[in-house]
Amino acid sequence: MHAIGDKGNRILLDVYEKLLTKHKLTAADHRWRVIHAQVVHGDDFARFGRLKLVAEVNPYHVSDDMRWMEERIGRDRLQGAYAFRKLKDAGAVLIFGSDSPGTNAARYFLNPVYGLYAAVSRQTLAGDPKEGWYPDQRLSIEEAIEAYTKAPAWASFEESVKGMIKPGQLADLAVFDTNLVEVGRTAPARLLEAKVLYTLVGGRVLYQR
Repeated sequence: MHAIGDKGNRILLDVYEKLLTKHKLTAADHRWRVIHAQVVHGDDFARFGRLKLVAEVNPYHVSDDMRWMEERIGRDRLQGAYAFRKLKDAGAVLIFGSDSPGTNAARYFLNPVYGLYAAVSRQTLAGDPKEGWYPDQRLSIEEAIEAYTKAPAWASFEESVKGMIKPGQLADLAVFDTNLVEVGRTAPARLLEAKVLYTLVGGRVLYQR
């Protein structure tokens, strides 16, 4: 279910907690998710981990929404806005989505390099602010890639067939001209320049640049 805003997230957490407790469901049973988990009250982060919930966030929202967030929700609530590090550290299974195509006011890119960039830099596409917007909520590039690959496969009960590069899993791959891990660690802006060289589906090359 989708939840945006501290009250919306709290209502959804209350509903999930009531049902999970009533039916004694474990993480392996449910893998329920909160889509967006966009503004969370400080008291509620721990509940994501305790309830073994999936937080499906849209990392590029950081790069686009930071320009108006404080005006809309106030400085206090910003502490829980797009708080990817808090969610992950609380024990939520963090997965990424694009929320494409977006709204009339903003375009959200399908290309995951924009999400990777936003998650590790917490900057606009122009590189502002230089220190990052609430930089303590940054993720490492490895964590960001996992949120696009391994974690979503687990969240959809498909970890046995996809999400990692290993024997027996679907060979659905995108090969870039850039070492995403290296530039994600040292020069995140270069992620935006990364281009796909070719893609494989089921081990067959279906696109080549």
